[in-house]
Amino acid sequence: MSRLRVLTMNVLAPEYACWPDRRRLLAGRLRALEPDVVALQEIAPDGVADLLGEGWHVVAHSGVDGGVGAALASRWPIGETHEIDQRPAGRPIRPAWCATVVAQVLAPPPWGPLWMVHHKPSWPYGYEAEREVQALRTARFVEELLPRPEEHVVLLGDLDAPPDSASIRFLTGKQALNGASVCYTDAWASLYPEEAGHTFTPANALVRAGDMPLETGRRIDYVLVRGGPWGPPLAVAACRRVLVDPIDGVQASNHYGVFAELALPPHPPGAWPALSRESAG
Repeated sequence: MSRLRVLTMNVLAPEYACWPDRRRLLAGRLRALEPDVVALQEIAPDGVADLLGEGWHVVAHSGVDGGVGAALASRWPIGETHEIDQRPAGRPIRPAWCATVVAQVLAPPPWGPLWMVHHKPSWPYGYEAEREVQALRTARFVEELLPRPEEHVVLLGDLDAPPDSASIRFLTGKQALNGASVCYTDAWASLYPEEAGHTFTPANALVRAGDMPLETGRRIDYVLVRGGPWGPPLAVAACRRVLVDPIDGVQASNHYGVFAELALPPHPPGAWPALSRESAG
């Protein structure tokens, strides 16, 4: 296996927009992508097998709100897991599944053990202060748990913030928060730095029909690869939005998914390879 295939997809709660039709479309398209690790949001507790099929190893956010939550699914067994409660104190909107799950995926060499961070911060427009705190808490937890920069760590999910927001700028190394800094590679931006790549947009009929009818378009769904002092230990080989266009009049969700393929770099970051005189000259 030369590439690791990672997908994040907010599937929109089953109570909305003709779920039986959307479920059939989601199930067919998600399985056809053949991902190795999948992060799903707004998923019913028993919905992973319904969409992905049997045989997946699943760790779900412990909280469920309105019949939905979030789940991480892996083709390989899952080892150690941790969960951070991210519900913001003193705020009226604090869903039970506002949380971060950190899971050890027991992938075979050269990928594993692989650590997946399924992050679900606060969603409202005016909660960026909360998203900053949630991003900082997650980053600090990961750094304490996994201090070795060569370990493979992928943070993904519906992060509810555009690339120029403080929470995403912090995660991608463009600014510090409260004296802390990290640097995750944004899979989409690393390949398409000049393209907006909106994943929640009025071009999607379900956004126009939903509870945010004046949305102007944002990229809020991400696959991010943690880097160390010399950059990330995994390269972004490909990245694309998926389930963008309606099929036979059916729009899969009000979000588009993000599907990334990760690969090993030519040599490990922080190490100069031995070069022969011929290759050096």
